[in-house]
Amino acid sequence: MAPQPKPNAHPQIKYTKIFINNEWKDSCSGKKFPTVNPATEQVIAEISEADKADVDNAVKAAQKAFERGSVWRSLDASARGRLIHKLGDLMEEHVNEIASLESLDNGKPFGDSYGQVLEGVGFLRYFAGCADKVHGKTIPADGKVFALSRKEPVGVVGAIIPWNYPVLLLSLKISTAMAAGCTLIVKPAEQTPLTALYVASLVKEAGFPPGVLNVLPGYGPTAGAAISNHLGIDKVSFTGSTVVGKSILEASAKSNLKKVSLELGGKSPLVVFNDANLDAALKYASDGLFVNAGQTCIAPTRLFVQAGVYERFTKMYVEAASKVKVGSAFEPGVFQGPQVDEKGFQKVLSLIEAGKKEGAKCEIGGKRHGKVGYFVEPTVFTNVTDDMRIAKEEIFGPVQSILKFDTLEEVIKRANDTMYGLSAGVFTENLTTALQFSKAVRAGTVWVNEWGIVHPQTPFGGYKMSGLGRELGLDSLDDFMETKTISINLPSNH
Repeated sequence: MAPQPKPNAHPQIKYTKIFINNEWKDSCSGKKFPTVNPATEQVIAEISEADKADVDNAVKAAQKAFERGSVWRSLDASARGRLIHKLGDLMEEHVNEIASLESLDNGKPFGDSYGQVLEGVGFLRYFAGCADKVHGKTIPADGKVFALSRKEPVGVVGAIIPWNYPVLLLSLKISTAMAAGCTLIVKPAEQTPLTALYVASLVKEAGFPPGVLNVLPGYGPTAGAAISNHLGIDKVSFTGSTVVGKSILEASAKSNLKKVSLELGGKSPLVVFNDANLDAALKYASDGLFVNAGQTCIAPTRLFVQAGVYERFTKMYVEAASKVKVGSAFEPGVFQGPQVDEKGFQKVLSLIEAGKKEGAKCEIGGKRHGKVGYFVEPTVFTNVTDDMRIAKEEIFGPVQSILKFDTLEEVIKRANDTMYGLSAGVFTENLTTALQFSKAVRAGTVWVNEWGIVHPQTPFGGYKMSGLGRELGLDSLDDFMETKTISINLPSNH
């Protein structure tokens, strides 16, 4: 059982160096960069900045750990699973320290960070159980042959972690890769490196062999690009923007055709029909939008409401937005924290201004919240049309666009009129309507009468420019594996 939540607004910063081969090192260049508390705009710590030379060193360590006959490769799959379980146990044991670091570095409320650490532990435990359940097939090939296939780990994985859910997505990527038998170089986002470095210390404590996990904090154009282009890296798993995802795919093509899985942006439609349970729809729609200060790839930022309940539901939503408590991570009752940095903060404010100029009605919010920190008021727009920037671009902030529709066929067409396809949702009491929408909408996940519920067992990923491949579920393991066919010629008397 996890310890009781105990937030610490001033956690000790123990780990600020890069982690290679189970050792803490200064970067080759000696450079450091600041990580900043977005609630106060104050520097938390100076972090060693990895670049290409450090990536080269980490790849060598990861390759050595992956070599045939190494300690890691010689482990039984069940023993690998036990190590992953041990890491999960340690993360649960240190949940308060990790969550406090996450909230300090990212700005999200402590309760959210606490829950996400435990959700990450759940991912670790799920994939720990998968480690000894990866297997090939015997194949009834034609002729006098005995044919079989086997699954083998792809090799060295570069995992590039975003800043919006740092510890959760770190847990997901390392657990999947480790369950498959791979080794890793992890680059946490430069905005939020603290939790990845802390988890690295637990990987060593759990007893993972040197080189299995290496953590290199640094910037995308340097450390990230070095990972994407490296000839010694066999796969990149990336979560982040579509623009960066395209550059990673291009780097794969220009280097060694490394495998690439991408979980990218979204502009998710959530549809509320006249017959919906409006209270439930309101709860999921508002929580799903304002959680994490709107910095969520699956945020339901296009809220389509049928004409018969549009006025009523809009009033309900604006009232709900007025009750969202904005503040720093360690204040009691806070639901929405700050944007992660100055760049994201300014982008959100600029798109709010674009919405106003293009004719949308700002019902509430629309400005900076407070004078210190990157806080934005919970903002709701009505009279939004599909061609407005706020209805087309991923805002990544606490900004809701409410759009009116009349018919099922109309809303399906409008929901699909986007370059993204990560998620979608529908609230209705009519099963036929729910199934028709779910089948027709082009999205990797469709929620019916709920929103944002993600399970370790269910695949997650996007259509169109929302990405390639899937995370979570057994499907995701294939992205970290190669399939080898073995065909054995049998003597004629067999």
